[in-house]
Amino acid sequence: MRVREACMQAAVEGYQNAAVSGLCAEGAREAAVSAGRRTDSTALVAKTSSSDGG
Repeated sequence: MRVREACMQAAVEGYQNAAVSGLCAEGAREAAVSAGRRTDSTALVAKTSSSDGG
């Protein structure tokens, strides 16, 4: 999985979880941004590099 895709997936899931929990649209958006920022991009890059053979 690419880093961008993982961040987007985390953001979507963060937004959905926040909305289900009753946050307003702005709060859910903030939760989505936060979820994307918490994504461990270093591990994703390492995983992508090893699966690409380089």
